[in-house]
Amino acid sequence: MGSLFRLIHAAFVLLGPALAFRAGKPEAGRKLAQALEKLGPAYIKLGQMLATRPDIVGASVAIALEHLQDRLPPFPEAQARAAIATSLGRPVDALFTQFGPAVAAASIAQVHHGRTTEGADVAIKVLRPGIEGRFARDLAALELFARLAESLSPEARRLRFIAIKETLAASVALELDLRMEAAGASELYERTKADADFRVPHVDWSRTAARVLTTEWIDGISIRDPAALAAAGHDPKKIALILVRSFLTQALRDGFFHADMHPGNLFVDAEGRLVAVDFGIMGRLEPPLRRFMAATLAGFLHRDYRKVAEVHYEMAFVPPQHPIETFAQALRAVGEPIFGKSARDISIAQLLGQLFETTRRFDMPAQPQLVLLQKTMVVVEGVARGLDPDFDIWEAARPVAERWVSDNLGPEARLASAAKGFSALGKLAEDLPQLVKNAEDLSRMVAEGGVRLHPDTAALIAAEQERRARPGRIGTVLMLGLVFFLLLYLGRAYL
Repeated sequence: MGSLFRLIHAAFVLLGPALAFRAGKPEAGRKLAQALEKLGPAYIKLGQMLATRPDIVGASVAIALEHLQDRLPPFPEAQARAAIATSLGRPVDALFTQFGPAVAAASIAQVHHGRTTEGADVAIKVLRPGIEGRFARDLAALELFARLAESLSPEARRLRFIAIKETLAASVALELDLRMEAAGASELYERTKADADFRVPHVDWSRTAARVLTTEWIDGISIRDPAALAAAGHDPKKIALILVRSFLTQALRDGFFHADMHPGNLFVDAEGRLVAVDFGIMGRLEPPLRRFMAATLAGFLHRDYRKVAEVHYEMAFVPPQHPIETFAQALRAVGEPIFGKSARDISIAQLLGQLFETTRRFDMPAQPQLVLLQKTMVVVEGVARGLDPDFDIWEAARPVAERWVSDNLGPEARLASAAKGFSALGKLAEDLPQLVKNAEDLSRMVAEGGVRLHPDTAALIAAEQERRARPGRIGTVLMLGLVFFLLLYLGRAYL
């Protein structure tokens, strides 16, 4: 019942801000920020995303929500020192010659500035005490909400609330192990080290554990301060362009991207490079989804709505009972109004609403594997608009999308794919004699009365089958018990 109570509690906590918004009161943003902070880390992350979209929630609300990104109240330094000593097995003074107070505090962890015994300036990230339990409670409440919603609403089933919650839970599990964040930072560094405009700090693996992460300290200007960037000689419009193209390049070229690009995680160094920190949430896209994303962007950019529709049907995102021509017509209705207009004249909220209506009309299920990509795209565009109010994400995306299509779907890419195919055929030709021999042996055994196994082999196979089936039977019993419990629980909840 705890999850149900937490859902009811969240509804009551958010009721005040909702009424303030409805009445148009100026303190609505502050009330919303306070409510989200009170509800816990999962709700704080929602506020972090909304803070990047003043075009949707309004400038005053976005400003009120900004402190949720990295300016939450820190926990005591003594607790941070104790966590470091416990995690790394050595006292703080044996690892760092300097260890300062927290310089940033967010929903999951806080960061301290320090200096190692080797003399390197570093950022030391420490998880909040008890954060795992708080997230577990939030996720349990969200799971209950998702299941109730899907049981009652066809629209919730189409949007796949349960699958989206599971995607969030998997992401949070990784974010709460700072070794996984270190691995994400290391992989992104390797993939982007040749990029001239984007930089990832090094990881100090000797001072990193499940609850502590140590990385190179970054001296830079926060991307949330366009005036300071301009005063230092950096062009905010250029930084906005670098941001969007870096994200799209990571997603399309590498299939691995920073998925938490809010302003608190982005800086500009003295050389004008965009520097990202906080690698707790990373996104991956398999090649088919990269192709879908690139082809969709390229299709919209060239106003080839038939091509965009074809890509959706190839991925089976649209049920086949809908004519492709009708879907292409609906995409045209979404795309055409934005061309020829300045960025200031495009209502992103209205555009998203129209896209949502289109997906509902054509029974398109939500794609949980694209949730992080979609969320990051929204955040990145919001940050870019903060740097350049006239920013045009379509023109920024054009060269990245067209380059990917050329490299992966053009004639040279098709030749390379054909070469791989011929290589695979060659390997098959090498193995063909042995495959034929095996088939002949099997045919002869069948003709002589069936396939014969050595008694020891048969016994081992039987034992293995019994071992594998046992957990399955136990799991079936437990699952039936769980279903019965849920039905009883939900029945009581409705009465």
